[in-house]
Amino acid sequence: MFREMRRKRQALSLPDCERILREGSAGVLALSGDDGYPYAVPISYVYDGDKLYFHSAKSGHKLDAVSRSSKASFCVIGRDEVVPAGYTTYFQSVIVFGTIRIIEEEPEKRAAIEKLARKYAPDDREEEREKAILREWPFFCMLEMTIQHISGKEAIELLRQRPGKEL
Repeated sequence: MFREMRRKRQALSLPDCERILREGSAGVLALSGDDGYPYAVPISYVYDGDKLYFHSAKSGHKLDAVSRSSKASFCVIGRDEVVPAGYTTYFQSVIVFGTIRIIEEEPEKRAAIEKLARKYAPDDREEEREKAILREWPFFCMLEMTIQHISGKEAIELLRQRPGKEL
């Protein structure tokens, strides 16, 4: 169902893809937008080893798109180093394909926002995290992406630097 990567030798392993997803601070969520136009939005997220979670306002382009079609892709750039002398970029990136839904049940929404809060404010005290969540609770919703396919790729120059790799 999903395309095979053309430059297979540059494919990142699943553990490398998951590391980039865990460590990344933002990505681009791509949805089916208005009038057939793609809608891609930069967004913070959390990956829990199984699913991706995003926060959103309770209305807007993003939610309209999710309501129209549950299919989505999400891209995270793990490394982006421009190398002017080589007219190239040393990159690592991951693309996730899956389905996305609005979390409706409050306990599930709460668990998702807790994951997001712990990622972005890991040293915050529980009481402070609780205050922040309660303050914003009426104004946001949470989205959950069920992953169907993950692929990652890196620049050939990075692959050549790996021990034991002959190209």
